[in-house]
This record gives sequence, structure tokens and C-alpha cells, in this order.
Amino acid sequence: MANILLPLQIVDGKLKTTDKIVKSIDDFLSLLVTTSQNDSVSARKFGFVFNNLRFEIFNENEGVVYDSSLEEDAGEELGPDIYEKKISGSSKNLNTFAAELKEAIIKYEKRLQDVSVSISYIREERLLYVVVKGVLSSTKERYRYLTTIKIWN
Repeated sequence: MANILLPLQIVDGKLKTTDKIVKSIDDFLSLLVTTSQNDSVSARKFGFVFNNLRFEIFNENEGVVYDSSLEEDAGEELGPDIYEKKISGSSKNLNTFAAELKEAIIKYEKRLQDVSVSISYIREERLLYVVVKGVLSSTKERYRYLTTIKIWN
């Protein structure tokens, strides 16, 4: 089965593909995690909503993000409960950004099954560690993806 490479590459007028499904999924998850929601005109919900919050106030003690806007309805486009979600946590807990990322992966990455996501904030490094686990749909092999997001410099 051929998988599309990211960034997209065109060779001889055709999209370049690969048989390496893990690399293709890794590249796609990198794109998903680093894309802010509302950045894609064709799919407004594509991306990770957390990237829309980089200029918000982060309370490290409580592990939540606060709305820095003075307007009452400023957070409506991101959802009414976005400021109640915990930064660190697993996708088993509904009130976390990990659960939100898991839903995006389930919606947009059909080559993975049994997806679980965990996010950990490491205060000393000012990094989010994102771990995605799952099973490849085609081969039933275990899959693991790890990335970091530098935040609130």
C-alpha cells in the first residue's frame, strides 16, 4: 500500500509515495499537532486546539490555561470549556487536551486504531511531551509517536 509523504512532493507530475506506513503516520501526526485549528480553510477543525492558546495565561500550579482576552465571548470559537481542560493528562480523562487530540487523531488518521494519548508538562523544560499510542490498522502492529511542544517561553 502506498502512503503519501509529507511535506507533499511531486515527481514526474505525480505525488511521491512510500511503503513506510510508520513514517507516513509520524509525518501526518506532526502536521496535526503543529497546526492550529481554523488554519485550514477546507477543514476548520483540523489541527490541535492547544496551539490556539499560546498567548493565553498558563497557571502552572493548577495546570490550566486562562483566557487573556477582556472580551466575554472571545473563547467561543474554541469551545466553551476550553479553559477548563487540564494540560497534563491522558485521553482516558475527558477534561484534558489529550482527549481533544485523541478525537482529532481518530477523525483524521484512519490508519490507527485503539488510539491513546498522554500529555505531560515538564515545568523545568517548559515543554509538553505528547505520546500517541495505537495499533496500525493494516498490520495490527503496535505504534508509538513522541513529540514535544515548546510553550510559554
